This record gives sequence, structure tokens and C-alpha cells, in this order.
Amino acid sequence: MKKNITKRGIAILSNRSSEHILEIQEGMIMKNKLYSKLKIQIIGVFIATIFLLSFMILPQAFSHGGKTHEENEFTAFSALNGATKLYGQLLGKSKLDETWEMELVNVSISTRQNQGNKEFVVSFEKLNGDPKKVFIFLDVDGKYTGSNFSGE
Repeated sequence: MKKNITKRGIAILSNRSSEHILEIQEGMIMKNKLYSKLKIQIIGVFIATIFLLSFMILPQAFSHGGKTHEENEFTAFSALNGATKLYGQLLGKSKLDETWEMELVNVSISTRQNQGNKEFVVSFEKLNGDPKKVFIFLDVDGKYTGSNFSGE
């Protein structure tokens, strides 16, 4: 029995009929068609995934917080952050006793005019004791301008 290999890798046996060779070729063609369909499906899933991810990521890339485009604007949120750090320092240095940490019930932010300049007022209120509030003042640049128990 003589074995010949064609360019396509089809084994042809000399004692086999041409019908058998044709069946092998058709089987390989069907197998190649299945692989082609599978490749197309995988590519389709990949493209759909990329498409969906782009809709999830792009809105975040173009979104931004606030209504201003000024980078250095000191906001009420910035004032709260700054005043909270200062409040923590007052507690750490024992300028405020531990009831100010354990009984804190309210924090509020407001603005006022102080000698013609805008100032943020952040007040920390505790449940019991006297005084019940401590006020921390910050200017529009975020600089500490004072603190007291009266708010004035």
C-alpha cells in the first residue's frame, strides 16, 4: 500500500477509491467551515464587548464635578475638609476635651462677611455640655482665620 501526501495534507492511499478521497476532502471543508463560523462568532462577541465597554467608559471620561472650570476655587466642601482637619488637631492637642469627639451630633457650613471679605464658617455641635458649639473660620483661599465658641 503506497501512501502519498497532497499539498493540502490529504493522505491518498493507492488502493482506495477516488470517492473515499472526496469524502476526506469534504470532511475537511466542513471542518474548516465550522472553524470559520466559530472565528466569526468570537470576533462578533469581541466587537460587541468593546462597543459596550466604550459606552460604560466614555461618559466617565467626559464627566466632571461642579459647574465651574476654575481649578483653584475654594468651595464649601473644601472648607469642610479643612475645618475637619483643624478640628482633629484641636482634639489631638487637647484644646477640646473628649466629649467633642464622643458627643458630636452636627456639623454645618455657612458663609459670612468679615470686614468686607467672604469667610466660611464651619460649626461643630455636641450633644451635651457648655459650650455646645465650636466655630472654625476659613477665608476664600482656605486659610485659617480663627475659631471660637460664639460664632462671631
